Amino acid sequence: MTTTWNPDLYLRYAAYRARPADDLLPRLTLSVAGDVYDLGCGPGTLTKRLKEKWPARRVVGIDSSAAMLGSARDKFPTDIEWQQADISQWTAQKPAALVFANASLQWVPHHTTLFPHLMSQVVPGGVMAVQVPESGAQPYHKCIEALAESDKWRSKFHGVHPHEDPLPVRTYYDLLTPLAANIDIWESEYHHVLEGEDPVTEWISSTGLVPFLSVLSDSEKLDYLADYKACAAKAYPRQTDGTVLFTMRRLFIVATRKA
Repeated sequence: MTTTWNPDLYLRYAAYRARPADDLLPRLTLSVAGDVYDLGCGPGTLTKRLKEKWPARRVVGIDSSAAMLGSARDKFPTDIEWQQADISQWTAQKPAALVFANASLQWVPHHTTLFPHLMSQVVPGGVMAVQVPESGAQPYHKCIEALAESDKWRSKFHGVHPHEDPLPVRTYYDLLTPLAANIDIWESEYHHVLEGEDPVTEWISSTGLVPFLSVLSDSEKLDYLADYKACAAKAYPRQTDGTVLFTMRRLFIVATRKA
């Protein structure tokens, strides 16, 4: 299955999408030598911020999407390196000072093996910093699941699944403890005020709906989006001023590798 990611659509809510990183980046300090890797860098917005925070370090943006990487190269012609790779198969060229993954690891399965592997890519004293959305209980995710299981769409989406919800917090702690000297874990809820005719669908079209839209014809996409918009409109009633409150709950993990 070929999945198409749209950098322009993704960046339409860039300020809101950046808020978790605004909370995560100030928590990060690096006291050891080494490179910085941004896994699932998308259009490179946060990779650029990592380079600004550590200008003397080699910073590498990793993403599986050629379109996203193309956008990053065009917008940020700096000394950042951009590499196309599958995170699930990724290994650092040499142990890193920082492995950073903001809203990307939810697309990668098998976290019980993935997280220890990523932590093992960090040099002793280095850091792994992760943020993943906790989508399972959110109405927008319930709409995705309901349509995928409906009689109308089930046959079209055989083998296509929404991204996985994170494991329980205690599980991540136990997975990382053997390799970590320190683990900081927290959760935050963000209530985004969205405007427009179908703002929830617009937001999700560039993320959670991508695997589903990618297997449909152009006419089927229009039909599917109409069904999703109807579900989202019921799930997210308008506020008195006509806006929509769109809630995202996110899990953060900052772990320092044992020396």
